[in-house]
Amino acid sequence: MIQYDIKKRLRQLLNFLLLITFLVSLVTGLIKFPELQRFFIFVYNYISAAQISWLHDFSGLALIILIIIHLIINRNTLLPWLNNILNKFFQPKNGKSLMLISLAVLAIIAIAAFMFLSYARRQPVVLKGVEISEYQGEKLGSINDFRENSIKGPQYIDKNTYKLEITGLVSAPESYSYDDILKLPSYQKVVTINCVEGWSVKILWEGILVKDLLKNLSIKPEAKTVIFYAVDGYSTSFPLDYILNNNIIMADKMNGVVLPPEMGFPFQLVAEQKWGYKWIKWINKIELSSDTNYKGFWESRGYNNNGDLNGSKFPQ
Repeated sequence: MIQYDIKKRLRQLLNFLLLITFLVSLVTGLIKFPELQRFFIFVYNYISAAQISWLHDFSGLALIILIIIHLIINRNTLLPWLNNILNKFFQPKNGKSLMLISLAVLAIIAIAAFMFLSYARRQPVVLKGVEISEYQGEKLGSINDFRENSIKGPQYIDKNTYKLEITGLVSAPESYSYDDILKLPSYQKVVTINCVEGWSVKILWEGILVKDLLKNLSIKPEAKTVIFYAVDGYSTSFPLDYILNNNIIMADKMNGVVLPPEMGFPFQLVAEQKWGYKWIKWINKIELSSDTNYKGFWESRGYNNNGDLNGSKFPQ
């Protein structure tokens, strides 16, 4: 009876581990889909994207190992054809059965350890940057001074698959990777962002000039407006002259550190002399348009389309 209880408990433990590893593998797999990330925003408060990826791979491997062990232990209750195959290797009456099972388990553990160590060696150690608080004698605000007010919460974008599309009134559409954009000359500028909610933050922004991104394109004469789009569906627009006649930065760093996901990684527009709702984050598309009346997300909901700081927040 005691032996029976032990076997029963072991089977229950195995089933529990199977369920847990399956759920972990499933959830971490779902989190990796950009379309579903907003439903799992809270997870990123406790674990990084790299750790989620590692956990997904490791739980998947553990699930495979547990399934194999489950098949071996419960071979007598499986389908007849599968039972026959397993019993050829693990005959209860065969004195070598225990040794074969032990070797199989050890082999699985060894393979798992090898894969884990290989994976660990491939992963770089991520060191957090140190945010500066002063630049050329000028006191700066902090990343932590910003309020989270995006329309769908922070977006988490993989820089390895990121693409910036430039479309519309150009001779030929272009697509740039994250690394392609960072090859352009980089500029720094201290600019204060002012939000219509009443708060402001002074930050040292670093990034490429939008006009540098556009200068190699053949822009059609009828283009009058530049429309920026974001991963979360947000959009806003500016006169083309505003972009070409000013050093408007599309930032990838703030206060000396790479933009956190909450602040618009991989790129946020530094829309100087404009209210904060024009400072679009998570930019993934730029369109050249002839529509001078295009209204973005907040503009179509009543905010002034030009967004000038010295003007009204709302149309007169």
